[in-house]
Amino acid sequence: MTQSVVVQVGQCGNQVGCRFWDLALREHAHVNKKGLYDEALSSFFRNVDSRKSDGGACGVGGRIQHLKARAVLVDMEEGVVNEILQGPLREVFDSTQLLTDVSGSGNNWAVGHMTYGSAYREQIVDKLRKAAEHCDCLQCFFLIHSMGGGTGSGLGTRVLSLLEEEFPEVCRIVTSIYPSAEDDVITSPYNSVLAMSELTEHADCVLPIENQSLVDIVDKIKRMSHSGKPGSVIKRDSTIISGQGALSGAEKPFDAMNNIVANLLLNITSSARFEGSLNMDLNEIAMNLVPFPRLHYLVPSLTPLYTLADVSVPTRRLDQMFSDAFSKDHQLIRADPKHSLYLACALMVRGNAQVSDLRRNIERLKPSLPFVSWNQEGWKTGLCSVPPVGHSHSLLALANNTCVKPTFMELRDRFTKLYRKKAHLHHYLQVEGMEQSFFSEATNSLSSLIEEYHHLDATKGRLMPDAPRLSIAR
Repeated sequence: MTQSVVVQVGQCGNQVGCRFWDLALREHAHVNKKGLYDEALSSFFRNVDSRKSDGGACGVGGRIQHLKARAVLVDMEEGVVNEILQGPLREVFDSTQLLTDVSGSGNNWAVGHMTYGSAYREQIVDKLRKAAEHCDCLQCFFLIHSMGGGTGSGLGTRVLSLLEEEFPEVCRIVTSIYPSAEDDVITSPYNSVLAMSELTEHADCVLPIENQSLVDIVDKIKRMSHSGKPGSVIKRDSTIISGQGALSGAEKPFDAMNNIVANLLLNITSSARFEGSLNMDLNEIAMNLVPFPRLHYLVPSLTPLYTLADVSVPTRRLDQMFSDAFSKDHQLIRADPKHSLYLACALMVRGNAQVSDLRRNIERLKPSLPFVSWNQEGWKTGLCSVPPVGHSHSLLALANNTCVKPTFMELRDRFTKLYRKKAHLHHYLQVEGMEQSFFSEATNSLSSLIEEYHHLDATKGRLMPDAPRLSIAR
């Protein structure tokens, strides 16, 4: 059995990570009624019962005493990590795997990347190595961070480069939360573009998620649940409205948004955590969905996003879920893949579904989904028999699609407006190690990325004779 380590950086990264661990524990408790440490648990947790060995891949026949998350928590402010340590999940995290400071990064990528990245380099590497040493077969690092602030963007991408340096053979999947245009952090365009350069260089896969998409989804569900229409009451234990937040007894404004991202992570890791008739290894995602190394931004969409409480409403058919997964309403970035070009696509189904269900729906949807001419069969599929708690099925689609281009162009435009005025630039340039050339290099990297997507878009409907053909695993 393989294991993975989750690295949470910054306030947002730690809040989302905490929701993931909370929901993952609920899932395992729902399935593992006997409370035995088994292979499923060993994928993301280790058993530190002093009377038992870790057990690793083989599992331990004894009853679970102390589960510890395979996690490293980093933040340059203490607030969120302290809340976690005072909350119901405090026993799940090993105190030696936490790293905090008190002053924060001041919404400045350079402070996070340069100042804290240098000051804490050895401690971060030490914690990553210790987490890796507890794994018998380390398959993947998941990095969770936001792009708009200083610690998430700056130190988060510094940690990413350290992961590549220390563990070059281990897959690096990054979940990146992108700020909205109305973000209250004035320097977020600088931070995001500087971070983008690092993500393009050092990640194997990036799952971009827009704050605005999360806000829109949560608002839509709130409107729906308050509409008074029959069958529109949302269950309290559904994906969006989860009851109590993990950090404290009361729901917080961002809990519903963090929950969506946590459920994305639950779905992408389900094959690593549970049995299925068609399990998908995490390193197969990059292998099958990324034909060109830099074009590794995968658009996630998730369904269902809620569960209706009214039992008289017929259960949403599996086929409808596939249609939903390709609709704009269920995507975690604002884009339209159907009018752009697919390089490849992964479908991960949880629940009682058959390979025939996957094939039937792929054949049904294929005519409306424009794929590159050299990879018409570019589908990767996974089936996990264990559905999320409170649902009969769920479906995660990961699309490598040129529709990310407008998001990146909009980000570049916001950056350019600030940079032309040299607004707030002195805050960055006074940081030791930071030079103005970093800004021009980052924009050049982003422009080059946009151009690569643009070039692919221009090939729509035409054969590219020199393009490599992908070998897609079934």
